[in-house]
Amino acid sequence: MAYWLFKTEPDAFGIDDLKTRPEQTEPWDGVRNYQARNFLRDKVAIGDQVFIYHSSCKTVGIAGVAEVVKAGYPDETQFNPESNYYDPKSTPENPRWFRVDVKFVEKFESVLPLSVIKAMPTITEIGLVKKGGRLSIMPVEETEWQQLYTTAKMN
Repeated sequence: MAYWLFKTEPDAFGIDDLKTRPEQTEPWDGVRNYQARNFLRDKVAIGDQVFIYHSSCKTVGIAGVAEVVKAGYPDETQFNPESNYYDPKSTPENPRWFRVDVKFVEKFESVLPLSVIKAMPTITEIGLVKKGGRLSIMPVEETEWQQLYTTAKMN
């Protein structure tokens, strides 16, 4: 099992939206960065745990946890000309973009703010605290996952 952080803007789709979806499950689509795409296509696997991270909002930080329930498969929004994520250079035979399905696990009582994460002296590897760590999908080391999870539960 691996650990991940998926960024989202909660005004578009957040942890509360995931919780209210049928079967509390949703495709994680719309990722349009090649490195993040490679993680979704090649690395993210069924059973992996995911921090849902809210960005571009009042309290930026980790809002809850989801689990991957379907491994990488082509993101259908790339083929839909009506979609904001349409890619005219992508075809069903040669898709560029991939997604996974995630299932709600839990929402934290309060968001673990980025400011708290950055102040944790033992959190040094996660992309959030590194210069240029702007990927929407990023791996999390198991030791850092445990520390962040424990802190979020106490927050």
